[in-house]
Amino acid sequence: MVGPDFGRLPHVLRILLENAMRSASAGEGRDLPQAFRDWLADGHSLVEIPFLPNRIMMHDTTCGPALVDIAAMRDVLAENGRDPDLLTPRIPVDVSTDHSSGVDFFGRKDAFQRNLEKEFARNAERYRLMKWAAAAMPGIRVHPPGSGIMHTINLERLSSVVVSQNQGGERVAFPDALLGTDSHTPTINGLGVLGWGVGGLEAEGALFGVPVVLRIPDVIGVRLTGRLQDGVLATDLALEVTRALRALGVSGDFVEFFGPGVATLSVGERAAIANMAPEYGASTGYFPIDDASLTYLRRLGRPAKACSLVEAYAKASGLWFDPGAEPRFTRTVTIDLDAIEASVAGPRRPQDRLAAGETRSAFTPPLGPPDAFAVPDGAVVIAAITSCTNTSDASLLAAAGVLARKARARGLAPPAYVKTSLAPGSPTAERFLSRAGLLDDLEGLGFGIVGYGCTTCIGNSGALPDVVRNQLGRPGFRPLAVLSGNRNFPGRVHPDLENGFLASPPLVIAFALAGTVNIDITREPVGFDAEGLPVMLHEIWPTGAEIDDAVASGWNVADFDAAYHEAATRPLWVELDAPRGPRFPWAPTSTYLRRPPFAREHGLPHAEGYARPLIVLGDDVTTDHISPANQIRLDSAAGRHIVAEGGDPADLNVFASRRGNFEVMIRGAFTNRLVVNRLIPADAPAGYTRHEPSGDIVPLIEAAERYARTKTPLVLVAGERYGMGSSRDWAAKAVALLGVRAVIASSIERIHRTNLIGMGILPLLLPESVHPDSLNIRAEDLFDLDLGPDRLTPRCEVPLTILRPDREPLHLTLRAAIETSLEVTLLKSGGLIPHVLGELLGNPETAVAGVA
Repeated sequence: MVGPDFGRLPHVLRILLENAMRSASAGEGRDLPQAFRDWLADGHSLVEIPFLPNRIMMHDTTCGPALVDIAAMRDVLAENGRDPDLLTPRIPVDVSTDHSSGVDFFGRKDAFQRNLEKEFARNAERYRLMKWAAAAMPGIRVHPPGSGIMHTINLERLSSVVVSQNQGGERVAFPDALLGTDSHTPTINGLGVLGWGVGGLEAEGALFGVPVVLRIPDVIGVRLTGRLQDGVLATDLALEVTRALRALGVSGDFVEFFGPGVATLSVGERAAIANMAPEYGASTGYFPIDDASLTYLRRLGRPAKACSLVEAYAKASGLWFDPGAEPRFTRTVTIDLDAIEASVAGPRRPQDRLAAGETRSAFTPPLGPPDAFAVPDGAVVIAAITSCTNTSDASLLAAAGVLARKARARGLAPPAYVKTSLAPGSPTAERFLSRAGLLDDLEGLGFGIVGYGCTTCIGNSGALPDVVRNQLGRPGFRPLAVLSGNRNFPGRVHPDLENGFLASPPLVIAFALAGTVNIDITREPVGFDAEGLPVMLHEIWPTGAEIDDAVASGWNVADFDAAYHEAATRPLWVELDAPRGPRFPWAPTSTYLRRPPFAREHGLPHAEGYARPLIVLGDDVTTDHISPANQIRLDSAAGRHIVAEGGDPADLNVFASRRGNFEVMIRGAFTNRLVVNRLIPADAPAGYTRHEPSGDIVPLIEAAERYARTKTPLVLVAGERYGMGSSRDWAAKAVALLGVRAVIASSIERIHRTNLIGMGILPLLLPESVHPDSLNIRAEDLFDLDLGPDRLTPRCEVPLTILRPDREPLHLTLRAAIETSLEVTLLKSGGLIPHVLGELLGNPETAVAGVA
């Protein structure tokens, strides 16, 4: 094996080595130890290794598209005379139902129940599909609506840290390791479990035995020193980590925390930091197993025997954390916990950290006078304690409750234009907060529980207050959101809000009370009490001792079984009827579930010859920009299509709920009003492009249909960090259905890159010195790409010539953003689905490599 060098490896590589050795077939693992020893030389490797997750997690809006794909693939098998049950998951799958919870009702005692009923009414078709899948395919387990957020469920109910199984008559123990179809899967890294987010397509492959192959990753070490000061919270540290690692240029690397400061953090605090791995550009944000892990497991009520196994295995296998150890890392950065301060991030990117009192400085031009209008410029119109990031830790909820108690005692309340909500990650939150005596105070300020799901963080924020809607369009009016979430991209939280700040739960309440970010909240009054006296933030801010006392008084281990049992047995779920049988019965009138055209054994047809640019984009185009998740507008192309197909114009739901209908999703692609297509005038509508040779400016779908009729291949061109954000596979599926064969970008975010490959789209990187804006691409330009599949290899060079009328041709050498030989195989097959079907149907054209 690796010998004494094993202890020099980062813990994440120790886990990957164990996993690779265990999952490699006989004889294939003999060279792996040397590959990891070689990594130690310079912290980098091109060697490919297998990874075998022992389980997979999905949520409803990534599971839904996956199940639609699987149902359609089962149809293909049956139509070719094969047994549909050939396509059954080989790895256990847990599905959370958290991404469809919305904030239609708030500020009332029955808000949770009313929102839950609304959720079922809107999404019954999708939930029937999930119940069908759980019955038809053993190994799929669904956690119904109201069960909490995927990553909190993983922490509280699913993760064992160390797995113990009978194999070949022996009891075998190994590290718990998983993949999740959500970019925030690394939340579980805070407990010492290795897991990361993947695209839905990559997860589908893993489900059915397509091996997960990755290059031995670069590992960034984050040395933590010191201790957080009293009143400084995990959120503040997470935002500084995000700023520091984005500044370092992390992109797809694994991140591991080390140093003496790690031992001062609880698992709840670590989970908040690990959660934001995608925001700081990483695959993981790993904290190794130590005493804090065991303390957390015991607080959940895990059996003493299970806790002892974790400790004994971690110490015997070299996975136990030593705060004095200095493993070899590719690069390192040091963060002093003593220097962390109360912070926010925004107003448009999570890496743009500011001191909490500096919010007004983030705007150009400056925010308008605070008293000029009833709803001022810079008004906080949404204040949401939400998301897996900052509600999975009971201490953060307690901090919010303590601040609410103090503020309420001084007679403070948010202005009427602020939409307030609390959506915890755990269904135990109501019991915990009630027992701690904090729920009444939160409700008194409008922060009653509206649901146990992602809500505002993913754009399910519901309608803005009427008084705000009436002001939209006012010149210079910049309303915004303050939320305890992980992303604040323009339009993500609400389509009418371009700005937002990420903040800790108590800061969310503080800004709600102030009603504006046009304030130094650390030095100016948050509000005024009944006697007209100013109330300063430091007067109501919770101390560490107050937070600890609240947690101690509210915590009861019995809440976990009780709350999760209640969620699983609600009549709305239990009584929901669902079809049975090996094949899903598609309803021709459904506007939610349609059999997708890409579920076929030969992949989507691709034209040959010179390619046209379909759309040219700038930097930081997120998956939200490519494929929106939020509310579908009645006047949009997607909205008009749904109504034409019989949908209710009064309740079109959100795009995230329609991901089982390809006709809706393709019409939503790139329609975010902040998407700027360089091929058309700046005042042209989002979602449009210029068709050539006609010169017509038309919707993307119309241009794609015209190009398809003339068999014209298409490319997409983008700048830096293309595809950042959520793991949604529809950001790749929509592009594929529009006929795009290659994406050419300055850089492509990791999960989106794998989704593109899963759809048979070649990701290509521009030379470092070249940016799309410098190329001055026009719609009439032609792209001559040498895309011969036999010439594709990992990281190979791809020649490109851009033929430009009335200008000299431009010659560039691109690099294929392909990391492994398996990805080459998938591209040659036309994508993941034809690859899997080709194996099951025995098609030699698509079964390039066997399904393991």
